Amino acid sequence: MGFREMNAKVVEATVAPGQRLFSQRGAMLAYRGEVSFTPNLRGGQGGVMSMIGRRVANEDTPLMTVEGSGTVLFGHGGHHVQVIHLSGDTLYVEADRLLAFEGTLEQGTVFLGTQGGVMGMVRGQVSGQGLFTTTLKGHGAVAVMAHGGVVELPITPQRPVHVDPQAYVAHHGDVRNKLSTALGWRDMVGRGSGEAFQLELSGSGAVYVQASEEKL
Repeated sequence: MGFREMNAKVVEATVAPGQRLFSQRGAMLAYRGEVSFTPNLRGGQGGVMSMIGRRVANEDTPLMTVEGSGTVLFGHGGHHVQVIHLSGDTLYVEADRLLAFEGTLEQGTVFLGTQGGVMGMVRGQVSGQGLFTTTLKGHGAVAVMAHGGVVELPITPQRPVHVDPQAYVAHHGDVRNKLSTALGWRDMVGRGSGEAFQLELSGSGAVYVQASEEKL
């Protein structure tokens, strides 16, 4: 299977018998062949716990299970689409940025506090993003959405990357995240992004950053 980028906003996926994809509701633009689309609350291979995590995070919109034999064009809202290939590692991405992903990947949820402690929780409150982040683990392809295009920045032990929290799209690898600020707590009141907050990602991996801070 896999995804083929048709242009900056549309990807084509091949669906084969015995395999399946998961997509965001409303993401199908067109298809060829014998392909079925079924609402799925289980959320990939994540099972019930994945579903519960998404409900707690107010992300209970069901995914669509895509099965059959043919090809499907995916896109949503005119957003830029980026295909990310995983080779056994874990991708962290906001649920509303997921366009489609292969059924070979195991979906779950992680509380931001488990990675960034209290500051990770603050990041969720400040940026307007949920305290829960979706995880996809294994071997397969993922199509994510963003505003204005996406750039992939490598993260190395010698060179951490600082990102505006609202420009953050996703990251993968052995990476830690920590929210820092150049301002005092009193100065932070009412400020949601920009120079007031920086999301520091350190370790080994990559982070995907969108060109616009606009939320999906």
